[in-house]
Amino acid sequence: MSSVRGPADIARKAAQRLATRRQRTDSFHRDTFELPREAARAKARELFTRYPKAAYMTEIESWRELPGDRVAFTMRRLPSAD
Repeated sequence: MSSVRGPADIARKAAQRLATRRQRTDSFHRDTFELPREAARAKARELFTRYPKAAYMTEIESWRELPGDRVAFTMRRLPSAD
């Protein structure tokens, strides 16, 4: 008898496997923020200053606009510079 009972269980197990696989093959550190637009800009500037792109490969991996002039974004960087 299988422990999978429905589509939601299948999706959850697939997502867990994908996350585990990603952690093993991806050495980037990610931080996700959800802030008002101006605060989001300031936070991104702060992280680019703290972790320069040339040394840490810092980038905004994804972003989206939310209601109420808010922005959700994910910053990606290497954990340490050589």
